[in-house]
Amino acid sequence: MGRGKIEIKRIENTNNRQVTYSKRRSGIIKKAKEISVLCDAHVAVIIFGCSGKMHEYCSPKASLVDILDQYHTQCGTRLWDAKHENLSNEIDRIKKANDNLQMQLRHLKGEDITSLNYKDLMVLEDVLENGLGCVRDQKDEVVVKHRRNKEEVIKELYLFGQHTEMMMAENGRGGDDAYHQRLNSHTPFAIRGRPVQPKSRERI
Repeated sequence: MGRGKIEIKRIENTNNRQVTYSKRRSGIIKKAKEISVLCDAHVAVIIFGCSGKMHEYCSPKASLVDILDQYHTQCGTRLWDAKHENLSNEIDRIKKANDNLQMQLRHLKGEDITSLNYKDLMVLEDVLENGLGCVRDQKDEVVVKHRRNKEEVIKELYLFGQHTEMMMAENGRGGDDAYHQRLNSHTPFAIRGRPVQPKSRERI
């Protein structure tokens, strides 16, 4: 028995739809490869599934861009609208600006300056001198800030040293007074001097 014809409409069952998509996609790509080899034809196939995943095939002797350009030339159909053209122009402008910046950076490094004329060299010299002046100003500012911080640290250490000396001096005086107080408290009696009695005269 042969295979029966199926009605061409959307398959409602998700699993059956995915299986059918995979089989028929593989079959279409296989046919594209066969016609490309057998007939020496330029073939390009692009397939997007319902999930958004892309599958593509292009003949080995051609590229997708070449085939699209050939299609555009023969059919006269614009493949890019004004929005895409503006976007492409913007990309080209950014690339050009980036190339100019890269060239200026090489010039600032002293590279590729043989092609510059006298006027360009004068401008480059002014830019370098201005940049060097800014660097020097920043360096001086950092040095002054570091010096101020160092002076503040030295001042704080000096004040701390004076405070420490004063504390040590006060503790030293307090220690002497306490020593004398302890000495007097431990002495059982005071030493007193006896009055000297005059010697009696010997009788004659």
